Amino acid sequence: MDIFSKVSGYTAARDAMAAGIYPYFLPLTGNEGTTVTLGDRELVMCGSNNYLGLTADPRVKQAAIRAVEQFGTSCTGSRFLNGNLALHDQLEAELADFYGKPAAAVISTGYQANLGTISALAGRDDVVFADRAAHASIVDGGRLSDAKLRRFRHNDIPALDRALAAVPDGAGKLVVVDGVYSMEGDLCALPEIVEVCERRGARLVVDDAHGLGVLDKGRGTCSYFGLTDRVDLITVTFSKSLASLGGAVVGDEDVIHYLKHHARSLIFSASPTPASAASALAALRILREEPWRAERAQQNAEYMRAGLGQRGISPGESATPVIPLRTRGTIETIVLWRELIDAGVYTNPVLPPAASPRLRLSFMATHTTEHLDRVLDALGARAEHFLADDEPDVDDGYAVEALAELAYSGAAARP
Repeated sequence: MDIFSKVSGYTAARDAMAAGIYPYFLPLTGNEGTTVTLGDRELVMCGSNNYLGLTADPRVKQAAIRAVEQFGTSCTGSRFLNGNLALHDQLEAELADFYGKPAAAVISTGYQANLGTISALAGRDDVVFADRAAHASIVDGGRLSDAKLRRFRHNDIPALDRALAAVPDGAGKLVVVDGVYSMEGDLCALPEIVEVCERRGARLVVDDAHGLGVLDKGRGTCSYFGLTDRVDLITVTFSKSLASLGGAVVGDEDVIHYLKHHARSLIFSASPTPASAASALAALRILREEPWRAERAQQNAEYMRAGLGQRGISPGESATPVIPLRTRGTIETIVLWRELIDAGVYTNPVLPPAASPRLRLSFMATHTTEHLDRVLDALGARAEHFLADDEPDVDDGYAVEALAELAYSGAAARP
């Protein structure tokens, strides 16, 4: 059998493109942070994780420009060899200080931070435990590690406790959770997780990609719960609040030293570009100097949750600027997404197998009340298309194949 045989038979995405209902890889022609340009139309951006609104901040852009002028466009090598800059070392030092941890390791992406951390620490005789709602990079890190991967129901602490208790003596135990879950906008049950890990002798990693810059003046989930000292490692990404590209892991110096010499994703990947490192460092400094940005992002999210409730739309369990709006199915999600684009609002359609059908919205510190009201009006006019709190989630098959069904029907085709 030709391994490429699956390629010629895959037509679902092209069918959806031809029908004008394909929601991915949209070519934005402008980005001002709170608004973007699609073609010749300006849309309110409610799909970005730019929580602090710093991607368009002149200070961040100038830091990137200066770094390119000083160091060029690329390091052309791994940090392990020729690709380490003073910028990377400075970013590590300031991240560790910000989190109140002894050390940090900067890695090329947030995805690779989880991949490298988990696979370097867990081996064939160990067990990795991951929340079922955790990010794909956590699952992939567990698979890459050769350890046994066990997933437990979202925030189900008794299930985690039972699973940890069943691990044979002598096996290492690593628990990995998100601080803020990207599909629900809710928080991990960190106090209970910490207690179970300590009692069962497990180490704990918290991926705080969506907590950094948002909770507790931007210091994230562990600080929000007052538990930073009792969490072994925290992984972060720069591609959200820090308005850049890259990732890091922070923790005790001996663990970080080990990871720098064993994490394959660090050793065998080119280091973050000078512009990426400099812009992340500039954004981190702005976050420290302007903690109001984290508070404003949360205030805007509260405004949206209240406004959605008034319009009969449930914001789910969201406690952060990530707000999921559950819809009635894959086809309905795409039709709704397309209508909102036409109404001048950019949202993210989330489809199986990533999660049950929904629109995922994210809000920034720099969104104005005018922006938020415009979004609320567009959503409120379509309130009947969203699920209520007491309605079950719908999981109606793999997303792109369902798009093909919609394309064939022509139900939402656009000229």
